[in-house]
Amino acid sequence: MPVNSFEDYPMSWKPSIDKTKKPIYQALADQLEQDILNGVLLPGTKLPPQRELADYLDLNLSTISKAFKECVLKGLLSTSVGSGTFVSYDALSNAYLLEDAKPKHLIEMGATLPDNASFEPLFLQLKSMLQETDYEKWFSYGRAGESLWQKDAAIKLIRRGGFETTVDHILFANGGQNAMAATLASLCQPGDRIGVDQHTYPGLKTAAAMLSVKIVPIKSENNEMSPAAFEYACKNEHIKGIFLIPDYHNPTASCMSVENRRKIASIAKKYNQFIIEDATYHLHNKKPLPAIASFAPERVIHIASLSKSIAPGLRLAYVAVPSQFKELISKALYNINISVSPLLAELAARTIVSNQFEVLIERHREETIRRNQVVNRYLEDYTCLGHDAGIFRWLLLPGTITGAEFEKLAAERGVQVYAAERFVVGNSSPERAVRVAVCAPESLEELEQGLTILKCLLNDFI
Repeated sequence: MPVNSFEDYPMSWKPSIDKTKKPIYQALADQLEQDILNGVLLPGTKLPPQRELADYLDLNLSTISKAFKECVLKGLLSTSVGSGTFVSYDALSNAYLLEDAKPKHLIEMGATLPDNASFEPLFLQLKSMLQETDYEKWFSYGRAGESLWQKDAAIKLIRRGGFETTVDHILFANGGQNAMAATLASLCQPGDRIGVDQHTYPGLKTAAAMLSVKIVPIKSENNEMSPAAFEYACKNEHIKGIFLIPDYHNPTASCMSVENRRKIASIAKKYNQFIIEDATYHLHNKKPLPAIASFAPERVIHIASLSKSIAPGLRLAYVAVPSQFKELISKALYNINISVSPLLAELAARTIVSNQFEVLIERHREETIRRNQVVNRYLEDYTCLGHDAGIFRWLLLPGTITGAEFEKLAAERGVQVYAAERFVVGNSSPERAVRVAVCAPESLEELEQGLTILKCLLNDFI
């Protein structure tokens, strides 16, 4: 029996488990998961210290530790040095943002989709390729040695995004999230920890969960990852690296200053940390800022995806990899993909080398600016963070309504937006905000319809 009496002792969680079930730690982890899913334990709840819980249940401390670790790896719990263990704010969030089918009867302002300006030029380029006499090669396996000129195209696009590299550092991936998963799989072991912003890209969260990599929230200052907080995490949180979106951060739409890029890079070098730099949105800048990789090329895995700057269906990313990581990441990409599609790789390369991609990017920018002007007009009375060339905005909510509540009400009125709760990490408290995708509606008219609905809903909470 326990040494102490817990009948009147205040504990946030008093589980009751069947100790005949083996292993006991798994039974305890299962009950903890069910209590979180069923709302017995709410997000943000601080759990009892492990020693107190061990005493209460008359179990070994190691059994409690194993049960907690099981739930940490599932993203249900978050631990913080010196603070304890909490139910994660994102324990119940749906990290898979793109629905299986387009939402019916909803104006789509949730998914971060660019406008359709690229479709016809890409179609014409593809049509030309398929009329060539040796067109069948686009439907075979691609081989790395056959893609040297395509790597030259990758260099050109990455340079346009603010980073100078060379062909011997370039790898191909089937999209940005594919590259992130391969990087985590090759550089991390189950249970390893990486740092991220307090709100971050859900695709990174799902990849980390799949690989049992723990993501640790790092505090922000002025909507940017704090270099001081990053250094603290290096010293105290046992992280191996960080994931960053420095331009048009998803979801908060912020851009990291050049000074902070330089500081983050310097800290990574000092503490031997790797950085995964998601450059998905770099090309949205008229004059791109220097990539973080330009300040620490030996520490940064720079991922330049084409989905948001050219077309979502162009599932290709160019990855600039430091020499020390190249073999590991190359093997991971091969084991995941074998190869990227020769058809898409050739289509992307021709679009870049012909400078057609500059035309496409400019078309996207013009349409995005036009749409953001509409957003600014409709939501001028509210704080809607972001930039005129960004394809989504971060809408801070009035009153006391939460992002999750607002998302639900907006959907009931016919508009899909995504709440901060979908993006929050660990024990970070979600902002009262929603992400609003500016370019997802199929037309300006549909965008205005959606904004009219959102404005009326916001007015209810003033």
